[in-house]
Amino acid sequence: MSFLVSIPLFIGLVMLQSAVISRMPLLQGTADLVLLVLIAWALQERVKTAWHWAIVASLFASTSTALPFGTLILAYLLVTGFAIYIRRRIWKAPMLAMLASAFTGTVITLIISYLAVTITGVLIPPILVLNLVILPGVLLNLLLSIPVFILVRDFANWVYPEELEV
Repeated sequence: MSFLVSIPLFIGLVMLQSAVISRMPLLQGTADLVLLVLIAWALQERVKTAWHWAIVASLFASTSTALPFGTLILAYLLVTGFAIYIRRRIWKAPMLAMLASAFTGTVITLIISYLAVTITGVLIPPILVLNLVILPGVLLNLLLSIPVFILVRDFANWVYPEELEV
């Protein structure tokens, strides 16, 4: 069921990302709402479909970006793997895991995007990318990570209700 729920959810998130969130940049960096929801979903204890959600999220996000097609697929799969790894290691502190995963995931995604753009022939100085895109993007994602984590946790509890023993 959660796989079917992910399709309209990520369609809505990609529309919200491209219509609203991308219009509120800090310098040249923007928050990545799809990435944050994906990380928060992968950090939930009862969730078993994090890889499915990563594929759905990356496919929908790839359709709304000017990056080469496989860029976000690779980035989101790497970030999902990192979030699952962190969930297994830091299981007592989920908020700390969300902040660590959001920081690392944002850096991974933006570096892979920069490399993809560089391979296509657009040369941008790395120091400008770091100062104008990566650092502001990390800051915005860290600011949004805790509210997104709380909303996704409630959503995961709705999708995977806790079983009561009688």
